Amino acid sequence: MKRSNELIHELKNGSIWTAFLTLLFIMQFGATTPIAELVLALPFFVFSYAVFFSLGKETISSALTDWIQKDFFKLLVFPMFLMAIYVLYILLNGQNPIKGALALTPYLIVLPALVFIAKRNRNTYVDWIDFTAFVLYLLPTAFLKVEPSGELPFNANGFDSVYHIVLMLSAVYTFGVVRNLKDVGFYPVLNWRYLGIAVFSWAAFYSFVMLVGSMVNFIKFIGHDSIDQDLIRKIALTLLATFLHTAIFEELFFRGLLLNLFTKRIGQAKTWKVFWICGLVIAIPAALLVGYTLKGDHQWFPLLMCLLIFAAAYYIENKGKHDSGVYTGLAITSVIFGLVHYHSHAIIYIGFACVAGWAYGYTYLKTKNVFYSAIVHTLVNSSVVIFGLEFIK
Repeated sequence: MKRSNELIHELKNGSIWTAFLTLLFIMQFGATTPIAELVLALPFFVFSYAVFFSLGKETISSALTDWIQKDFFKLLVFPMFLMAIYVLYILLNGQNPIKGALALTPYLIVLPALVFIAKRNRNTYVDWIDFTAFVLYLLPTAFLKVEPSGELPFNANGFDSVYHIVLMLSAVYTFGVVRNLKDVGFYPVLNWRYLGIAVFSWAAFYSFVMLVGSMVNFIKFIGHDSIDQDLIRKIALTLLATFLHTAIFEELFFRGLLLNLFTKRIGQAKTWKVFWICGLVIAIPAALLVGYTLKGDHQWFPLLMCLLIFAAAYYIENKGKHDSGVYTGLAITSVIFGLVHYHSHAIIYIGFACVAGWAYGYTYLKTKNVFYSAIVHTLVNSSVVIFGLEFIK
């Protein structure tokens, strides 16, 4: 009875967040989107975010885990349902769901979940199968552009797309429910201490960027001509769109999953120095390769940031005041996160992205909630608009 009450309570909380976001959705697109298109998108928007705000809750995940147990067919019900939602939305908007990269959607949604069948048990020990499943998710999502992604509304630049939301829900389900990985932290919660940590991380990171960025001629303050309602509205929409479309997605994969897996794996090994050395040995040539294969000055900058991050991790780990391996995992994940921004073709930007990864990861470690690391990510990405800055790439 107690669990049923907790389940109802969590679903109500998810409904409140969904109702609030739906109101913002209608306010933003109600006057500019054809009514037929808006009406078609609305139920998909409401349903997707109702699940989005609920699936990661401990009570709901545990209930699903207990229901599935080791039943193969029950395991497939949720991912198949997600795939059906996405395909239906594409079909209703007159698109072919088996055209081009769209045909890979079943793989992205279903196959990674099947990887854990090989694991058989759902213990807490992290091994190569967990990282294999993660790679099977991340690589296709990083290198394949699926069009149409099912924007909400379909022909507008919405807050997010059905494809994006389905991928996140599938990842949360695969690791949080099927794999039963703890501390993914994919759920909204109001906590003032967590918010304070997020704001502190953002302020500390941007203070570092402003100081070092001015020294390497990377950042320029332009400012705003005036502060009016249009600017405030632009900033608010930038924050919301960045959080939903970019920040929460990347934080789920890099902090809720990858950092989570690394910290558990290193902690189980009880020898953080081996992982620290291996991470540094791999990071040094990777950072040099990134810096010296791009055009521009300061090719050494990504390497310097990597060395600073690993030095900080070593210092903290050596003090022994935290769980063994936590900051080694943070250093490795931060450098990976920064270096994958190679696509930006901006040397200084990549170096700062490594440091940003540390700020996001630190917030996640302190809150065990990717929504708060996503808040930091959102504030960092939106600071250019908020303060009127320009990056000189």
